Order: sequence, then structure tokens, then C-alpha cells
Amino acid sequence: MRKGERGTTVVYADRFTPEDERRRARETGEEAQAIPFLKRFTVFNAAQCENLPEEIAAAAPPPDSGLIEPRVEALIAATGIDFRIGGNRAFYVPAHDYVMVPPPQAFFEPINWHRTALHECSHASGAPRRLNRDLSGSFGSKKYAFEELVAEISAAFCCAALGIVPTVRHADYIGSWLEVMREDNRAVVRAASQASKAADWLLAHLPDDDAASGDAAIANDGRVAA
Repeated sequence: MRKGERGTTVVYADRFTPEDERRRARETGEEAQAIPFLKRFTVFNAAQCENLPEEIAAAAPPPDSGLIEPRVEALIAATGIDFRIGGNRAFYVPAHDYVMVPPPQAFFEPINWHRTALHECSHASGAPRRLNRDLSGSFGSKKYAFEELVAEISAAFCCAALGIVPTVRHADYIGSWLEVMREDNRAVVRAASQASKAADWLLAHLPDDDAASGDAAIANDGRVAA
């Protein structure tokens, strides 16, 4: 198991007949009574593990040709972020500084892969050796909500600059986290400021020609995509 991974709890249900009950049933001629039981396990996807034997190691299928925009692929590679494609959920692990995103074909509409990938890379931009944001918030906390705002607004800026038009609305996701921070009426302004820095950091890794067109797109449309 790779350090930093979190398992999923599963429950196994069955019945068993104790030996004493079997003996009682034999002696009385009655039917033995089985006892129901539940057993809990924590399991991990093979994609979350390292150094598995070849016969059980899971290799993520390569992305179908043409599903990833070349500029987005080049940008991610140029950032130097440890970006992994596989598994069934997208996340960034601050403790080990890597991003995991399922392959594009796992998305109902593959165009949305780019939004998710840029969202997770925006989280990674906050690592101490990059923009050094506070990534210590636990799920549901205000710190966590604020970082989600930063990452999603940054992804919206990047998508606009790169001409990516996801079918999932950035504004809906942003609004869901604003609900967590509803008493802070300046949360979106503060998050947008940090998101602008995150998007600038990511887009700075575009090849020169693409970077120039990206700057123009942000200048012409600096709004959060809806």
C-alpha cells in the first residue's frame, strides 16, 4: 500500500454454526441454528498499492487517443508535478505531493477530465516548494472549503485560457463550497486572488506561443466560468 492512501470500509455478512450447536443438534435431533455475523475490512484498490506481484498488479489503461488536449498534456508535464492517471477518483496528496486522476474514458464526458486535472494541479500548486498555501484543512472544514474554492476558480481560469469548455459548471461547484463559508462574504474574493496566482503559475508552463494566447484570454475574460 502506498503511504498516504486511504482505504474503503467494506462489510462481509454471513452465518456460521458453532460446534457446540452442531453437537446439541446431533444429540437432540433438532436442526442446528446458524448465527448471523458481520465482519468489517478496510480494502484498497490495486492502483493505490506499490510493489504488487505482477499477477495482481493493476495497470491503468492508457488514455484513449485524442481524449487529452495536447496543450493541457504538455502544460501538466512541464509543471513537474507528479501526475498519475488511474484509479476511480481524483485527488491530490499534499503529504506525498502527487496528483491522481482517473483516465478520460472514465468520465461520462471526457472533456471534463481537463477541468478535473487542472483542479487537482491547482491544489498541487499550493505545495510548500511552489506557492506555499495552507493545505492542512480536513474535509468539511473552512480551510478545506477555501482551498476547494481556490482550486476550482483556478481551474476555471485555466480552462478559459486554454479554450476548454467543460459541461460541468464551475459555478455550481464553487457555490457548494461557498455555502460552507457563507458567513464570510469576502471568501470568493480572497479565493479568486489565490486562484489567480495558481492559474498564473500553471499557465506559465505553457510553450511560449500558447502562453501568449492564454494571457490574452484571461485579459479578455477574467470572470469565473459559469
